Amino acid sequence: MKKVAKTLINYKSGINNIIKYGINNAKAERFNGAIQRLNHIAQGYRNFDNLMMAILFYNGKLGLFSHN
Repeated sequence: MKKVAKTLINYKSGINNIIKYGINNAKAERFNGAIQRLNHIAQGYRNFDNLMMAILFYNGKLGLFSHN
């Protein structure tokens, strides 16, 4: 119980912000998970530029071809 109480005291401002504003980092975690999945699917990229391009195409919902 002492450990739980100490944890709550240490994170009091963050807990209050979540309750007051309803803000959390779920979107950032979801975005990070998507990047990790891309990296896993490709089993690594040759360089950072290739990874960045995959992230932009996947998360930006960009296609290879333009639609008229």
